Amino acid sequence: MIFNESSNYYQEFGNGEPLILIAGLASDSQSWLPVVVGLSKHFRVIIFDNRGVGRSSNDNTNITIQKMTDDCADLIRHLNLSSANILGHSMGGIIAMDLAIRYPNLVKKLILEATSPKLNMRNINVFNDWVSYLNMGMDKKLWFKNIFYWIFLPAFFDDAVMLNQSIDMSVNYPYPQSDISFKNQIDAISKINLLPNLKKIDADTLVMYGEFDLLFPSNENSLLFNDITHLQTVTISNAAHSIHVDNPVCFTNSVISFIIDH
Repeated sequence: MIFNESSNYYQEFGNGEPLILIAGLASDSQSWLPVVVGLSKHFRVIIFDNRGVGRSSNDNTNITIQKMTDDCADLIRHLNLSSANILGHSMGGIIAMDLAIRYPNLVKKLILEATSPKLNMRNINVFNDWVSYLNMGMDKKLWFKNIFYWIFLPAFFDDAVMLNQSIDMSVNYPYPQSDISFKNQIDAISKINLLPNLKKIDADTLVMYGEFDLLFPSNENSLLFNDITHLQTVTISNAAHSIHVDNPVCFTNSVISFIIDH
């Protein structure tokens, strides 16, 4: 395990081919903990905090997808890696695509989990509503619960004890994202449109859908990735938007199969 001394905090687990995991909106490196152990049995797993979240630099000046992508490229160079397998979730998937487009030599294989090269207006409105709720002073427990409705399976809400524990953990997380950082991340992903450049992605690519993902359902999103040359897709059953949390075993097996067996 290594802790970066530069502006981006990161940790390492395991040995083997490098696999860098890029977290999504309102998340940091710790969001990957449900799958780190399983993946680190096969790969050198590297998780890190994007700028403005977790233990990375809290500089929120003009956060963009491009700057977060540059941070990831800098981390790869900092680790003296010629290239790495890249896995991004949601906003992290957008960063991963941008990395494969602008830094193709740094990307071995590309895995895109529950993401899109361009947000539709419904999602932009949903995300901006979350910002509005913060500005209105919504109770943080209600705020997190509202987000959970969108990202987890309905079954997640059947266990009231687990639900309340998850909410309490989110509210009391020791490295919380600031409201302005959250807004800046949403502004960044709302502006992005990678569709014209997807044909530049030459890496073998796996797009992972959650069977019950409300934000990026496969029936709406699948055609958006058609310009990627070496494309595979998989739908993970019993999973919503947070596939690696809802179904970590199937998620991990799909990643291992794609990188090692493909």
